[in-house]
Amino acid sequence: MTFYERLIYPHKEEALKFAAKLPVLAPDENIVDIARIYIENYLMPQVLKGDALHLAYASFYKIDFLLTWNCNHLANANKKQHIRRVNTRLNLFTPEIVTPLQLFTEDTDAY
Repeated sequence: MTFYERLIYPHKEEALKFAAKLPVLAPDENIVDIARIYIENYLMPQVLKGDALHLAYASFYKIDFLLTWNCNHLANANKKQHIRRVNTRLNLFTPEIVTPLQLFTEDTDAY
């Protein structure tokens, strides 16, 4: 395996095994309402409702970190304050929205 392949996803099999053990969050009618409010407040685009649902689940279930590659609508420094304001108004928890790269540790042996 090359360094580049390890950088992209160095522990794919372990991550999949770990994820398979995670509990599935129950759907809740409030989540759809929260997502709708995000869309109405221009936090998320009108056509990509998955992003709004992703954030709504994390906020509703008080998940500490929302992991995403989406830097346009979720992991966007310009949106964080807007998300926090809307969630505060809704009395919701605001997760820390991060990309996988923000969670990687630096492997000094690779250099």
